[in-house]
Amino acid sequence: MRTFLSLILISVLLSGCETVPTNEQGTSQQSSIRDRRTPETIATDKEIEQTAREELQDDQELSQSHININAYNGLALMTGEVPSDAVKNKVLEIVRVIPHVAMVRDSLTVAQPIDSTARANDAQLTTQVKTALTQIHTLPDFNSAMIKVVTENGIVYLMGRVSREEGNVVINVTRLQPAIKQIITVFEYLD
Repeated sequence: MRTFLSLILISVLLSGCETVPTNEQGTSQQSSIRDRRTPETIATDKEIEQTAREELQDDQELSQSHININAYNGLALMTGEVPSDAVKNKVLEIVRVIPHVAMVRDSLTVAQPIDSTARANDAQLTTQVKTALTQIHTLPDFNSAMIKVVTENGIVYLMGRVSREEGNVVINVTRLQPAIKQIITVFEYLD
């Protein structure tokens, strides 16, 4: 009887598991189906983020900073807090010379790093927005996975390759979420 119950428990636990095929770049084929970037571009964007993190964490002058980098189609979005304009300029220069960075969007602020409560609120806002975007069913070719949502200190950044109609719907859905200070779009419009 115990063996039988154990088998049932295991089958229930494993029923939610799925093997997701990946391509040569290590990108899941499912994510590239939903994303308008090519699998190669997705891999390159991940490489940009990783390279930036490594180069920035090795710099002792940046230890009093809270810096995030999010890359989408070669655009590097820089968010967070740095102690001075000199440090900010240094960060931007480091990122600009990373291979495959086509453009840098500077949203760094000169301020003390936000606290863990603010970061937790940002994570919650990001989750709220992502969840709300999954409810968009009025656009025929839209999938919420096409939008990268980044939140820093209550400001929501929306990244993605979208039509103007899709962008407007995404902005309007995001606007309905409570506690958002500002919405900044970093869209690449397809039309």
